[in-house]
Amino acid sequence: MDFVSKFYLITFLVSFILTIIYAFHWHKHFETSLTLVFFLIPIVNLGYVFLSFSQNLQTAVISMKQIFLGGCFLIYFLTLSIFSLCNIPVKRTGRIIGLTVFAFCYAMVLTAGYKPYFYKNLSFSIVDGHGVLYREYGPAHTFFYITVLICFLLGLGTIIYAYFRKKQVSRKILLLLFLPELVTVICYFGKQFIRSDIEFVPLGYVFAQIMYLAIIRRISLYDVSDTATDSLLQAESTGFVSFDRKGNYIGSNTAAQKAFPELLELTVDLPVNRNRLISDLFLSHLEEFRKKQEALPKKSEPKKDLEQIIDAPDEPVKKTEPEADDVFYYQRNEESPIYAINIQNLYDGYSNTGYQFMIQDDTRNQKYQADLESEVAKKTANLVAMHNRLILSMATMVESRDNSTGGHIKRTSEGVRILIEEMRKDPSFRMPDKFCNDLIKAAPMHDLGKIAVDDAILRKPGRFTPEEFEKMKVHAAEGARIVHEILKDTDDDEFRRLAENVAHYHHERMDGSGYPEGLKGDAIPLEARIMAIADVYDALVSKRVYKEAMSFEKANDIMMEGMGPHFDPALKQYYVSARPKLEAYYRSLD
Repeated sequence: MDFVSKFYLITFLVSFILTIIYAFHWHKHFETSLTLVFFLIPIVNLGYVFLSFSQNLQTAVISMKQIFLGGCFLIYFLTLSIFSLCNIPVKRTGRIIGLTVFAFCYAMVLTAGYKPYFYKNLSFSIVDGHGVLYREYGPAHTFFYITVLICFLLGLGTIIYAYFRKKQVSRKILLLLFLPELVTVICYFGKQFIRSDIEFVPLGYVFAQIMYLAIIRRISLYDVSDTATDSLLQAESTGFVSFDRKGNYIGSNTAAQKAFPELLELTVDLPVNRNRLISDLFLSHLEEFRKKQEALPKKSEPKKDLEQIIDAPDEPVKKTEPEADDVFYYQRNEESPIYAINIQNLYDGYSNTGYQFMIQDDTRNQKYQADLESEVAKKTANLVAMHNRLILSMATMVESRDNSTGGHIKRTSEGVRILIEEMRKDPSFRMPDKFCNDLIKAAPMHDLGKIAVDDAILRKPGRFTPEEFEKMKVHAAEGARIVHEILKDTDDDEFRRLAENVAHYHHERMDGSGYPEGLKGDAIPLEARIMAIADVYDALVSKRVYKEAMSFEKANDIMMEGMGPHFDPALKQYYVSARPKLEAYYRSLD
């Protein structure tokens, strides 16, 4: 075996080993394009091996076509990986166009030996014991080189852009992205300037694999949720028991089996009826959990209606949603540990595949809980206040990015409070105190979604173009998602839902012309209808970078005209009665 053949064989074996290493480190959150890169490189490098061992033109051409799987698609997937790792989304249209272009290039490659599109002429000879394919380039090959160069420039530009504009992207990752991008392109075009029987592209691919393995290592470190979960499992301090949706036993870890040795008697994929303890303890709570989930309101159902809020004080408040931490406790006997057991849905990606019980030794907490209750009660008020300040601080941080709405959070929150005060005065409009207090507390969170809006739009010193306004609109739905993530583990589910509604629907209009959902009338949650009045009123009477503050009289005319098409007409009387206080408040700010 000559040196060239050995070189190709070694690069293939190394690339194959690196792909195996990647498979061991693979996580489902890795970008698909990154996985395809590792999958394709050994196939392409194997093509170089086949080419070096070819004995005739036909087998050499087939090997060349295998090699161009990388030439046509690897550079495309590498570019997509760069965009993903730089946190720059690529629209579906862009992905399809890119894939179509390189699929066309590969279709031209497949014509080699039949048509002169990619190669005008092909010839073959054996030199020093290895096959060499001589090629005369056609027009399609020139087009292919242009596409490769464009991908390289796009990748390089993306890395440079991320370096200066994306502070949340690791600088080490950017360096690790730049090196294989540069080396791969040098290997692509270097053959044109260096006289050698060896193609260095396989070596460039191997180098890219090494760099990307270093990148995924850092990705895993930066993914806090994954590293926390892995650390928890390695510590074996938490037990997990899983059941499918039919209640059949799926499995358990060592910590769970230590707490409940009966689990070792169970058979995977079979019911647990054979063991009385497991059946009574786990399946009974599983049934309760199912019932709570079935009681949840459907997402398509309207949220709080005006009449529901009015009638709410006449009935005790009922929880229709399971606790975020649906925990129960078990102790085998007085000397045994006390276990806190939490049940939750079991997900495989985004699919709900069953149920999982998390088991932790809670003995120490339970023994001291009685002594701690009084201390916890004293600190609760401080924690609530801190929570509220945290929410306000986050909202203020988001607002600080917006050139046009300075002080908007504070003013709209005060506007909501003034409206609520007027509504409370009306004996016919009976609202629970909790609803009123929660709405005042949630008001600062209504624009949290602006954190997802690009600075170029958010900080624009003027009016938005239609395209920019469409991008700005995403802040409503994004705000609901962010609020949900912030409050998903809170014990106060009513407040969480209310705060999500305020963020999500405060730009809806009664006539259905609002956004993001185009809800109409009472389908818009009451809390969002109230927030809309305070939000629009502030926008009218406050100075913005694109306008001066409007007079109270003119602002009032616009507000009154909007009662019906824009605002809830049932809230008109409260706005009218609140108007003097609103104007007095805004005058005090001058």
